[in-house]
Amino acid sequence: MNKAILGKKLGMTQVFATNGLVIPVTVVEAEPNVIVQIKNEDKDGYNAIVVAYGSIKKDLVNKPRAGTFAKANVEPKRILREFRMDSIDSYAVGQEIKCDVFAEGEKVDVIGTSKGHGFTGLIKRWNMSHQDNTHGGNKVHRHQSLGSGPGIAKVFKGKKMAGRYGGVRTTVQNLEVVRVDSSRNLILVKGAIPGPRNGVVMVRNAVKA
Repeated sequence: MNKAILGKKLGMTQVFATNGLVIPVTVVEAEPNVIVQIKNEDKDGYNAIVVAYGSIKKDLVNKPRAGTFAKANVEPKRILREFRMDSIDSYAVGQEIKCDVFAEGEKVDVIGTSKGHGFTGLIKRWNMSHQDNTHGGNKVHRHQSLGSGPGIAKVFKGKKMAGRYGGVRTTVQNLEVVRVDSSRNLILVKGAIPGPRNGVVMVRNAVKA
């Protein structure tokens, strides 16, 4: 990637375009990210920057992380995240990455953790249909058949079953930046993005634009 920033999903709203159309947008609060470490291809085998984001009390930071922040001469932050970069020439330890790194009209990918729904059944997890809601002999309207056929006494790998739904890393690609408010550290992205309100997301330049 060429650029990226961590932010917090505040929720959805709508803005008016110059032609009067209403555009649904998701508001991302992207406070300045501070670079605490730079990795290069010669020493680490790849180019990357490690950024810190979010406020935290100093007594909640463990010793290894406290050492990382002290070495970079940066105030402790809640989250550390590594961004692999095509080039690290324009970055330095202690530098801040702000929301104005993106501009209106740019295409971005947004990565977050989808909402967790806990343990769910087939109908909610895989959108399968239920059985007939008759009042006859059928009493298992939402049950699943595990049969694989005559003489096959096993469940095939990959069979869709009930289980944990949501709470996984999710990427939505090729979204458009509608507006950037540098004074309030806000990025308005067209459409919906993964995760609940106040969830941490990563906004990066689109890889398939």
